[in-house]
Amino acid sequence: MAHIADGILSLPVLSGASILAAAGVAYGLRQIDDRAIARISILSATFFAVSLVSVPVGPASVHLLLSALLGIILGPGIFLATVVALALQAVMFGFGGLTTLGVNTFNIAMPGFLVGVLVGPYIRRTHNVAGAAFAAALSAGLCVFLTGILVAMDLWLSSPDYIPVARIVLITYTPLAIGEALVCAAIVTFLKRANPDLLLPRLSSAGATT
Repeated sequence: MAHIADGILSLPVLSGASILAAAGVAYGLRQIDDRAIARISILSATFFAVSLVSVPVGPASVHLLLSALLGIILGPGIFLATVVALALQAVMFGFGGLTTLGVNTFNIAMPGFLVGVLVGPYIRRTHNVAGAAFAAALSAGLCVFLTGILVAMDLWLSSPDYIPVARIVLITYTPLAIGEALVCAAIVTFLKRANPDLLLPRLSSAGATT
């Protein structure tokens, strides 16, 4: 349900979210280092693949977002990874839509970006693996609910008739939040033990240092 289809949202919602998403993509392009391109490509492909696997939950379906993990590893590059994956899914499989590309990108990438900014430094610097895993799990679950809230707000702002649908969306995100938390915690634990450098975003000298 994070992939909002064409023809549902109002023009003001589409326009506003698209501007915000474009700003995020532009910021990501300015901040990332050339060395980050391969990493962004790999994680974009990973997001592309896992989000194609939907699990029915009541009248809706959910899929992994990995936004917290992408935000921690890619920093502002999460906007680039997300928009490319969503564009390919819309063109190749009809998931989401081209007119809602900006909305879907913002709804998924922005919570992950905030996690990367607020929680990422602690996860990268701490030597407490369990603490890093807990922070990653909590952040991943929070990211899911933030995306759910953004989706619900888009529906509500577009038409009051969508309010019942918006409530169902928030309910279906609860099991997804649990799954995201477990997956993110497991991956962060593995990376902290195997190669902590992989948790460092590659930013240009003009951006934040890693």
